[in-house]
Amino acid sequence: MTAQTIGERIRLAQLRAAAGVSRLRRQASVPLDLASDLVARGPERLLIAPQDIRTADPTIADDIYSGYFAFGAKVLDVHGQSPFLVESPSPEWEAQLMGFGWLRHLRAAGTPLARANARALIEEWVRHAGRPSAAIAWQPAVAARRLLSWLSHSPVILEGADLDFYNKFLRSIGRHGAWLRRAANTEARGSARLIVAVALTQAALCAEGNEASLRKASALLSQALKKQILVDGGHIGRNPQTLINALLDLLPLRQAYVARAIPVPEEINNAIDRMMPMLRLFRHSDGALGLFNGMGLTAQDELATVLAYDDARALPLTNAIASGYQRLESDETIVLCETGKPPPREFSSFAHAGALSFELSSAGERLIVNCGAPLQQQGQLRQAARLTAAHSTLVLADTSSCRIAGTDGADEWLEGCIVSGPQIAPVERHEVEDGLSVNASHDGYARGLGLVHQRIWKLSGDGARLDGADRLHTVPGRRAKTGETDFAIRFHLHPSVKAGAIESGQGALLVTPAGQQWIFHAGGFPLTIEESAFFASPEGTRATSQIVLSGKAKAGDGIDWVLMRKG
Repeated sequence: MTAQTIGERIRLAQLRAAAGVSRLRRQASVPLDLASDLVARGPERLLIAPQDIRTADPTIADDIYSGYFAFGAKVLDVHGQSPFLVESPSPEWEAQLMGFGWLRHLRAAGTPLARANARALIEEWVRHAGRPSAAIAWQPAVAARRLLSWLSHSPVILEGADLDFYNKFLRSIGRHGAWLRRAANTEARGSARLIVAVALTQAALCAEGNEASLRKASALLSQALKKQILVDGGHIGRNPQTLINALLDLLPLRQAYVARAIPVPEEINNAIDRMMPMLRLFRHSDGALGLFNGMGLTAQDELATVLAYDDARALPLTNAIASGYQRLESDETIVLCETGKPPPREFSSFAHAGALSFELSSAGERLIVNCGAPLQQQGQLRQAARLTAAHSTLVLADTSSCRIAGTDGADEWLEGCIVSGPQIAPVERHEVEDGLSVNASHDGYARGLGLVHQRIWKLSGDGARLDGADRLHTVPGRRAKTGETDFAIRFHLHPSVKAGAIESGQGALLVTPAGQQWIFHAGGFPLTIEESAFFASPEGTRATSQIVLSGKAKAGDGIDWVLMRKG
């Protein structure tokens, strides 16, 4: 057994032990929290109702009244039962139901029936699920989302309500605050800690006479922002969707401070200002965001809403060293490069093994993509989407550059986190003759194969040509595995792109719906066009194609390839 294997086993044992202790602590805390929660008091009255800036659809209010609840890819008819008692079709569906974000559709309807339905559903929830438990409804992120939704839509909830419902509603607000204050220091891990801090701050701003709670919540939020929003504006979890979610919560919070005539904490303004250009870094020429580290289908309405608040109309960031991304842009061509290491473990449950992958779009159309994340956060598709093979990059020995719990037999107690992953050498970005270049490398295959993957991208000044190079090197001071290793360099295509072999199988012609034509070749190296899958589609998983360069290679070998636009 090698020292590296021994070290990895020790690391796994440490992670498993830490996860077990954390889970037992969460389970043990529920009875104590429940007992103390019975005496939690709510605010005497609410002073403001924060704005919910997410898009609302009043027609959905009719569906909800009829008993149809549609979240993500799942639609459920509750057949007259309480939606909080039926068996949920998926954890994601249940989390969205219990988060009450759908109240915005009832508010948009603006009818007495919609208001009465909102109150009835809240009363049902309080009756059936209103006490803290280990259920999904009381997971910190879900409880925080519910509190934010109730506060934002309190006008429609309370209009026409009787005194009994009014008091019951405010007591439940207090119960949520008490639970989340404890969860902020125990259960809320990773990104959940940020939304918990936002919810507690928003609740303190909305309630009368809550100055002490506001100071504590604001301090908690500032701490979370300092840890999670990096100096270049990226989120520590490296998922573009997390930026959208955070901005959808932080922008109304900033407005709430203004509404209460309280100075907005500097940390909030600074975080928002940094996040806007970082979000634009990920944006392709068709408006969608790059499919990296858990990003799936882009909700264009949410993205447009967030960017509308960017008064400075900041230019896209291009060199995001801290977040691990690079953007090359010339004329109408955009290349997004993944050049970062995996996030810290507590933020890695959605991260992918996509080191040195890239995406390319041109003139409003995407050509080269990663497979993206499916709507469902669990299951075989989700696991497959996280593997290196689902990304436009090099794969060695049919393994991934990261070891992900649940995808390779690692302990499920680790809840899908990344157990080990590559380090990234300092990224080199240069303006070169007639273009821009990025040079990066990672050691994700050093542990088992003793090899480092280097990738170079060069985009021409007119955006009509992308030159690439993939190289294998030995790890300094370490012997590479003897003999040759199987490799595959994958270039996944967007489903709208049609691909056909040319030059006797040594090239490929890519044609977009708008008629763009791009030629791919690798200096005479034979390629194949194979089946692939695209997960980030509103229709669910779609069949697509991928260009594959495959064979055997050893340290010192490399392949040069090029994408050129015709005409």
